[in-house]
Amino acid sequence: MASHRKSRPSATRVAGIRTPALATAALTSVALLSQTANAAPSEDGKPSLEEVEKKVDALYRQAESATEKYNAAKEKTGKQRKQVDTLLDDVAQRTDRLNKAREELGSFAAAQYRTGASAPDTSTFLLADTPQDYFDQTQLMNRLTSRQKGAVDDYATQQSATMAKRQEAAKSLETLTETQDDLKTAKSTVQAKLASARELLSQLNAQEKARLAEIEKKQRAAAAAKAAELAKQQAAAERKDVPSSSAPSSGGSSSSSGSAYGTKAAKAIAFARAQIGKPYVWGATGPGSYDCSGLSQAAWKAAGVSLPRTTYDQVNAGTTVSLADARPGDLVFFYDDVTHVGIYIGDGMMIHAPKPGAYVREESIYYGGESIIHSVVRPA
Repeated sequence: MASHRKSRPSATRVAGIRTPALATAALTSVALLSQTANAAPSEDGKPSLEEVEKKVDALYRQAESATEKYNAAKEKTGKQRKQVDTLLDDVAQRTDRLNKAREELGSFAAAQYRTGASAPDTSTFLLADTPQDYFDQTQLMNRLTSRQKGAVDDYATQQSATMAKRQEAAKSLETLTETQDDLKTAKSTVQAKLASARELLSQLNAQEKARLAEIEKKQRAAAAAKAAELAKQQAAAERKDVPSSSAPSSGGSSSSSGSAYGTKAAKAIAFARAQIGKPYVWGATGPGSYDCSGLSQAAWKAAGVSLPRTTYDQVNAGTTVSLADARPGDLVFFYDDVTHVGIYIGDGMMIHAPKPGAYVREESIYYGGESIIHSVVRPA
């Protein structure tokens, strides 16, 4: 894993990555909705299929963004809950020790009360039968006073430490509550966006749904054709030994496949390919379903590499490379808010968990146009 890390993504692209047509993903969503509003309605007043598609895509994008926020809050909640549990266990143990120290102090006080013991003085000497009795009693009281002082000091120490831990636990509980609120908010946002998308799709009849599926199929075919064409250009450039920056390399050279990275990448890709056909489910990390970052995390875990949970952190967990230098196994991130990721497999293609209602599949990295590609990261 590379030692250097990038800062959390912002609206500015890193060097070597193409700049999108719009500055932020939020503006992209606004633009899509604006286009929808300005589009001519159908004769019966219903939105056109193109309008529905744009609205649904925008809602899915917003849901995916909320999903990554949910994933981050969920991971943070888990860590904080463990921390709180540890602190509460520590408080319980310290309270037990404090109670024992209190009991020891009580036993000293009770002993003094029963015997009427006090600091040795002249009266003790006068009541003693012999001088030796006096000295024996004096030594006993000195030892008792020393032990009692130690018990008092121990109690004070235990009490101070216990109070500090209780305050720390209370603060951690408060932080945990705030994170849980963030988790609930993100979850509600995802559910609301998906519900809106389902509502739009439910208004379509069977014929319209079939036409919408055909539109999406054609879009995917066009993206795949673009990836194939750029892969051919890359191959031609390599044969002529002319550097090309128009497309990612196929990564099929012997030096690549024989490298340590190539070996790990092959394992990650093999795992991802075995998940093809499993459903996209927001917040899922397998084995029966995945969201986009859950798939990339699981794939690289199969190769022995530990990745963070969210796209926001995965984009910083490796070395950024240019799109032209992408190799199989690299992670391709999308949109300015870095809310989608796919596993590059070469020739302009990737394996990813696309969106709600879809399944893990191979697809062109240009499925939404080149402008939405944020960056490429080599995770190991």
